[in-house]
Amino acid sequence: QVQLTESGGGLVQAGGSLRLACVASARIFGGYVMGWFRQAPGKDREYVASSRWSADSTNYADSVKGRFTITRDNAKDTVYLHMNSLKPEDTAVYFCALDLTNYYGDVSTNPHDYNAWGQGTQVTDSS
Repeated sequence: QVQLTESGGGLVQAGGSLRLACVASARIFGGYVMGWFRQAPGKDREYVASSRWSADSTNYADSVKGRFTITRDNAKDTVYLHMNSLKPEDTAVYFCALDLTNYYGDVSTNPHDYNAWGQGTQVTDSS
């Protein structure tokens, strides 16, 4: 089973930026679909963004469109979520996920379609 590990969360003031990283325990071919989700206290897990592991075919939730961007460092085989112009409502635990049954398929916004998850990293507004 592939293990995912997120990092990069922390305290940030409104308007600030953070870069979250997602690393897999095994080599992931670029065509597999990955996603970023978040969960705030007392709320359901919410879709944030998705792409293929190669960071192409990106898709973003309306709430983050224009502020968040998915990129990939090929040398490190790491996928990043760049978060700019952060808002208090972005406070949540952020998770990266993979759908290991979806190779070059359409990206999904449904967390139930993803079958490998990281442990999450906390992003908190410090304003």
